Amino acid sequence: MMNLTRLAQSLSKGLVRAAAALALGFAAARAADFTPAIIYDMGGKFDRSFNQSAYEGAEKFKKDTGLAYREFEITNAAQREQAMVQLARRGAQIILSTGFTQASAVEKAAKQFPNLKFVIIDAVVDLPNVQSINFREQESSFLCGMAAAMISKTGKVGFVGGMDIPLIRKFALGYAEGAKYVNPKAEVFQNMTGTTPAAWNDPTKGAELAKSQFGRGADVVFHAAGATGLGVMQAAKDAGKLSIGCDSNQNYLHPGSVLTSAVKRVDVAVYEAFTAAKNGTWKPGQLMLGLKENGVDFSLDEHNRKLITPGMEAKLKQAKADIISGKLKVSEYRAQ
Repeated sequence: MMNLTRLAQSLSKGLVRAAAALALGFAAARAADFTPAIIYDMGGKFDRSFNQSAYEGAEKFKKDTGLAYREFEITNAAQREQAMVQLARRGAQIILSTGFTQASAVEKAAKQFPNLKFVIIDAVVDLPNVQSINFREQESSFLCGMAAAMISKTGKVGFVGGMDIPLIRKFALGYAEGAKYVNPKAEVFQNMTGTTPAAWNDPTKGAELAKSQFGRGADVVFHAAGATGLGVMQAAKDAGKLSIGCDSNQNYLHPGSVLTSAVKRVDVAVYEAFTAAKNGTWKPGQLMLGLKENGVDFSLDEHNRKLITPGMEAKLKQAKADIISGKLKVSEYRAQ
């Protein structure tokens, strides 16, 4: 009887262990089956700016989870919807698209695949299976405008935008307000690169616009122009002037010549969207990220430490705190 009892107990424990192993196996299989996807906008994933920030977020997800993701780089407008449909048919559970120009394609694909999750950055698509992530870019641009005005010797600073759209006007307005917050008499030159998506990938034109502004007396030029901004930054270095980077921390590109960067944490948005979808906590709707949510900021590191004095840093941090608290208001371009 004793042996039979022990045998029964042993069999029972074995069944429990087997069930647990089976459950873990199913869980591992479900995790392994999870495949997110990302579609980069014009300029490519290595634009060292907006798209690259998104790429770095996807790479961090891959590194932390061991799960691969699918990707596609847009080279013409017709590819957007085609890419989404192909990724959906290949089994992607969440498809993230960078850039407002992909909004129409996201809307069509999301309606075609109502059981899949879609994310759009820098636009709003109001559907039950779409998450729209936007940023208060004017807040970080305001701080960059302050930094530019504080270091400028001429009282003249510049701005070079990419495609002339409300989003880039947000950057420009925040930058101008920040400069005039420090120096009410500051002159702010503004140029947009173009009116088509090609404006995001024209470093030569960016350099020409920056040189023109330097010729008019600007000694700091801020770009919000994707890969076009690389030309702006090179022109600043060549002229012995200063530039301000955008979206990613671009201080490292030309150490000592890049005053700071208006950082936009697209990488965090991508990482959090993928992670939430994997964990089952993803929700559709609108997200707005600013200084308060650590969605935007100005950058300070070893590459620009000598340019941002302790006095400048203190003023920037105070302004940042005042914006977060609501004491200091930065205008929203779309609201005007």
